[in-house]
Amino acid sequence: MSAREPLVLGIETSCDETGIGIVRGTTLLANVISSSMDEHARYGGVVPEVAARAHLEALVPALKQALAESGVTLDELDAIAVTSGPGLSGALMVGVGAAKALAVSLDKPLYAVNHLVGHVGADVLREDDSEIELPTIALLVSGGHTSLLLVRDLVSDVELLGETIDDAAGEAFDKVARLLGLPYPGGPEIDRVAIGGDPKAIRFPRGLSQQKDMAEHRYDFSFSGLKTAVARWVEQTRDSGAEVPMADVAASFRESVADILLTKAVAACIDHGIPRLLLGGGVVANARVRELAAERCAAAGIELRIPPLKLCTDNGAMIAALGAQLIMAGHEPSTLDFGADSTLPATVIQA
Repeated sequence: MSAREPLVLGIETSCDETGIGIVRGTTLLANVISSSMDEHARYGGVVPEVAARAHLEALVPALKQALAESGVTLDELDAIAVTSGPGLSGALMVGVGAAKALAVSLDKPLYAVNHLVGHVGADVLREDDSEIELPTIALLVSGGHTSLLLVRDLVSDVELLGETIDDAAGEAFDKVARLLGLPYPGGPEIDRVAIGGDPKAIRFPRGLSQQKDMAEHRYDFSFSGLKTAVARWVEQTRDSGAEVPMADVAASFRESVADILLTKAVAACIDHGIPRLLLGGGVVANARVRELAAERCAAAGIELRIPPLKLCTDNGAMIAALGAQLIMAGHEPSTLDFGADSTLPATVIQA
């Protein structure tokens, strides 16, 4: 195995996207994503059993496509990496089972890695070849996770500073979109409807931002109250006989989410004396989140890093990249006795 540029295949099945990625060191060779989003849309959200079945159907075709795009064969691989958690148990089991089968049949080392840290690892695949400087604060925002991490070393030292205590930000987007009569997934729909809206029209709450919350929840997030506030405002407006100003509601809701995310992320950078912030997760695709991140970081003298948007959503390339980093750092492979861990802590980089 090459100690400098290992050829690694990554498998990601933590939620509703089957991701197969192949990297050589920090060079992306293939990144195939098969989403079952359309199957979940009829239910207004991800159904675990549907996701697991979709992974079973999509994994082999995605694997074949990734191999074809990368121009490599299974025998040429140096190692296999797979998401072992956190995520949906049934979905994770599909990827873990496939990775173990490949590792055993090909006699290749296997690295079971953390999904959340994988989002940070995606940054090493940037096409501009600029290297991530550590330590860094990382804000990971998706449909299932909202976490604030202090990353001192990508493969050995990750500290959880805070996380959501109820709904994740992406989940809040989906729920608000549903109450506004917009289709799933909610993030892109809220973004679309918010165009032309006034983000200051309605002052929706910023969860866990009061002084009384600072001692225990300085870096934690809460979006359940925000969702309820939007629902009540819309209900009261409709009960009054007035038309709901959809653009203003969407823009004001989006502003509340972006504001609290970046307020806490920038505070973490300042408190820890780390002038660097990395964003990851599907919600990073939200236009206002990226825009406000750039504004707040520029004002505070903080370097902002955002991986390519195709690598922000769940994908196998980030898992392969983290596996390659572990190999190059001299970490031993995982043993075959690990399982899918739906609540794997962000501090556990390798299972």
